[in-house]
Amino acid sequence: MKQIFTVTELNENVKRLLEASFDALWVEGEVSNLRRPASGHAYFILKDEKSQIRAVIFRSLPVARQFPWARPMQFELEEGMSVICGGRLSVYHPRGEYQLIVEVVEPKGLGALQKAFEQLKARLQAEGLFDPVHKKRIPFLPQRIGVITSPTGAVIRDILHITARRFPSVDILIAPVRVQGPEAPPEIIRAIADMHAVGNIDVIILARGGGSLEDLASFNDEGVAREIFRSLIPVISAIGHEIDYTIADFVADLRAPTPSAAAELVMPVKKEIVASLETLRSRLINCMLRMREKVQGEVTSLKGRLRDPRRAIHDFRILVDDRTERLRLSLDHVRAMQRPKLLNLEIRLHHANPISQIRNRQLALESLRKSVIAGWQTIVGCLRMRMETSAAVLDTLSPLSVLRRGYGIIRTLPEGIIVKNAAAVTVDSKVDVKVSSGSFHAKVTEVKQE
Repeated sequence: MKQIFTVTELNENVKRLLEASFDALWVEGEVSNLRRPASGHAYFILKDEKSQIRAVIFRSLPVARQFPWARPMQFELEEGMSVICGGRLSVYHPRGEYQLIVEVVEPKGLGALQKAFEQLKARLQAEGLFDPVHKKRIPFLPQRIGVITSPTGAVIRDILHITARRFPSVDILIAPVRVQGPEAPPEIIRAIADMHAVGNIDVIILARGGGSLEDLASFNDEGVAREIFRSLIPVISAIGHEIDYTIADFVADLRAPTPSAAAELVMPVKKEIVASLETLRSRLINCMLRMREKVQGEVTSLKGRLRDPRRAIHDFRILVDDRTERLRLSLDHVRAMQRPKLLNLEIRLHHANPISQIRNRQLALESLRKSVIAGWQTIVGCLRMRMETSAAVLDTLSPLSVLRRGYGIIRTLPEGIIVKNAAAVTVDSKVDVKVSSGSFHAKVTEVKQE
């Protein structure tokens, strides 16, 4: 018969073979799903682009007999860190899983996902997407809650259970999306846009369970971050566990450590609100009763202090008469004090009467008018005398004056040249003769030269 192994025997044989074949080896990869339970051991997955292996670092590293030159671990192991692990292979036979028992760890820089996360975080922070000034206020009692998450996971069940327990009548609209893989970011972006298109959504919860940095990569997507920032509806991020942080957590208006905590943050307990309202109602009623009793007591006290109104009226009449007399005396005193000042002002006003000043100015103006007229008459006489003298001199020099004494001006025809010499004309030539009054044409019959 063929040998038949039990499961335990098979796992133990595999364990011996692996440990004998891989006594010491180096493995390079990226740390993912890092866990540190209360025992102090570190459990994680060491992975590359195509495969992964479980690994464990015990709280006290054993003496690395296979790696005597290695230095003790001087750094804290972090999620997404690229490392080189030295150790041995072993099998955890209760589950039939093989794993790497790490004895030496050396850092090899940040992993690709972690590095991309840090770079995107720094860039969006520089743009102000994380600034608290942009955070919108979460409503105290939303009437309708939008939840964007996977429809099949435990997250949606927790949210529905908690909201139903805290406030059963709240309306919840679920937008089912993928929360992992390359198709997840476009679906999340479209779901946020759909929430705005539906309307009447008071707050949005973006939720997912825990996972590695690679599992949460959809919530480290730049497009998702910018869609959350553009959202007019307040967004609560509830992604992973309390120690998990994504870009969506920094951009969201409020970060909840877990999806269950998000449901508790967004929805108050109905019973507590009702109890609080009842307490306020009771306090208001008691306050109104105390106020009414106080007012009634004051009214009773005032009734006892209230006297006959006719006596109060008589007192007011006496007071009015007293004040009237004091006012009259005060007015008389003021009038007596102001009378000398009024007389003094009347005297000053009489001396400064504008009528007498106007009359004096009119006399001075008339004197000036006469002086101006006389001066202009003297100037005009002088100018007329000078003009007559100049006219006489001009008349003496005028050629017309010469013509009046019997002389004439002779011009050749048709040139019009003045004849100054007898040689300028010839016999039978025609001339124009200008005399004192008028002119006439003549014909030369004889020319004499002197």
